[in-house]
Parts: sequence; structure tokens; C-alpha cells
Amino acid sequence: MRPHRALGLSTSRQGRAEFGFGLLYVPGVTDDAGDESEAVADPGEAIHPRPATPLAAKVPKRPLGDLASRLLTASVLIPLVLYIIVIGGYAYLATVLIFGLLAQREFYQLIEGKGARPLTAAGLGFGAAVIAVAWFSSEYHAMLLMTASLLVLMVAQLGKARIEESLASISGTFFGVFYVAWLLSHSVLLRFFYRSAEAHSSGESLSAIGLVPESGIFLTIYCLAAVVLCDAGAYFAGRSWGRRKLAPEISPNKSVEGALGGIVLGTSGGLAIKAFFDFFYPELSAVLSWSAALVFALVLCVVGIVGDLVESLLKRDAAVKDTGALLPGMGGVLDRIDAPLLAFPAMYYMMLGYVWVRMH
Repeated sequence: MRPHRALGLSTSRQGRAEFGFGLLYVPGVTDDAGDESEAVADPGEAIHPRPATPLAAKVPKRPLGDLASRLLTASVLIPLVLYIIVIGGYAYLATVLIFGLLAQREFYQLIEGKGARPLTAAGLGFGAAVIAVAWFSSEYHAMLLMTASLLVLMVAQLGKARIEESLASISGTFFGVFYVAWLLSHSVLLRFFYRSAEAHSSGESLSAIGLVPESGIFLTIYCLAAVVLCDAGAYFAGRSWGRRKLAPEISPNKSVEGALGGIVLGTSGGLAIKAFFDFFYPELSAVLSWSAALVFALVLCVVGIVGDLVESLLKRDAAVKDTGALLPGMGGVLDRIDAPLLAFPAMYYMMLGYVWVRMH
């Protein structure tokens, strides 16, 4: 039995509940590509303060080699998402809210499976509010709401009877708001990037560097293309040539070769989107130079891989294969947006810095 660090929700020898995200390996639990985990958790090192309901019992596992279902789901999702990005408006906000709430609920199911009792209703309410505030106002006010949410969650926990679960409840609930809602709210900020940039510069100055009100369409599609194609490239390259493990303790089936293949395809995909818009809609992509498009695509691919590994870490700790079964062949919503969750903020803040440099 390989020793591990139980950074998950556990009970100390004095009976205190402790919460965090660590590495828990359970026999029979599979990784993204389907192989069985090698290490096994020591049951004496991860005792829950109350009997936990294994999420694995709630979520059916994907059959191995379910590539057809994966491709079918993608063939439905991709055109729909592209259409929503293009039309924007309240349809875009509603879509982000739906994806965010579903993913955040799946996250709370993960920590419920670890024995925690998150303040689910409050967490989902604040999650929706953070995304809505990013839409109607700015990231500054969304950050203020994040601070307020933590204060409210701490006060709400005071009314609960089980004191020993307070740390797990507050930290788990707040992390769900931050990890899913706050990060995903940057998809709204990126889609309407002109509004954020306009808050710091005049419209005439922005037009001079090629930024127009609908540039967010290009920026959002470019960002998604890079991370989604990176994920696809890593999957197929890893299956074909994967030899060296990328992060064996977290995701035994992710390989260095797969990551490199993903970076190549993801970067190529980002540049292909740039070329497509330059040819058909040059006014939307004029703000981003080819050199910046190359660098940004590389960064987005690396960030997307990190986001994928982070979610794999959380699932490994919770001893589940998928966070849900809503998307055939892909698992849950959180499984699908793990890479974009980090990529959207990365793209948004890179663009803010890029525009500032070009303006000065």
C-alpha cells in the first residue's frame, strides 16, 4: 500500500473535522482514460465526521471507449455554444448561469461525498449573483460580492447545530462560489470585453487599436478553440503515443506526449480561428496581432492542462470517475468546463494587459 497525504475532509485523533483537497486513491476508481488507480487509501487516515454518501454510487461510470457518445455530444454542444456566443445578449447570460449552477452543484456533490455539509442553497445563490453582477456591472463589483458572500456564509454557519463541521461547510461552500462562479464569470467579461476596456480608455482610442464592441465574439471563440482542441489533442495523442506520465499521482493516464500533442493542436486551433476571422470578419479580430495570438494560444493550452489536472485532483480526492452524467460520453458539466474555468480569466487579464500596452 502506497502512503498518501490525506488532505481531504478527515477527522483528527481528537475528533476534529479537517477539510481540504488531497490525494485519496480507491481501488477500482478509474482516471480519465479508464485505467484503475494503483494506490489505495488507508482507511485509518481519512475518517469522515459522519457517514459519507459516495458520489460514485450516484453517478454511473462512462463505458470505456465511449468515443461515439463523446463525439455526438460535441456535435450538439459546439454549434449551440457558438450560436449563443455570436448572438450574445440575455441568451448568453442565461447559458452561462445554467452551466455555472450545474457545475457548482456537481462540485458540492463532490464534497458531500467526502462527508461535508455545504450551504448549497446559499452557495448557488451567490454563484448566480456573481455571474449576474459581472454581466450588469464589472469584475470589481463581482469581487465585492465575493467578499460579502464569505461574510454571509460565516454568519449562516453560526446558526447550524454541528460546530465540528463548520470549517468544512464554510470553506467548501465558498470555494464552490470562487472555483466555479467567479472563474466562469470571466466568460461574460471576455464576451463583452469592449465594455471593460472602455472603462479605462475612450472609445476613440480603442478603435485606433482595432477593438470594437463585438470583438468579444472573436476573443471568446478563440479562447474556447484553443483549450477545447488542446483537450482533444491531448486525448488522441496520449492514446497513440503516450509513454511518460505527466502527473501519475493525480491522473495516471495523462502523459507528457499527450500534453505536447494537445498544445500543438490547441495552438494551431487558436491560430486557425484568428485566420478565419481575419479573412471573413477582420474588424472583429484586428485587435489581436498574430504574434500575440500565438503566445496567447500557447498560454491558454498550458492553463487548460492545469485546469484539467486540478479537477482530476478533486475527483481523485472524492474517489469518483466523473462529476456527473449529464453529458453522454463526457460526464458532468464540471468535467467539460474544467479547462475553460481557468482559461477564461487568463484570456481576459492577458487582454487587459495587452490593450494597456498597446495604448501606451
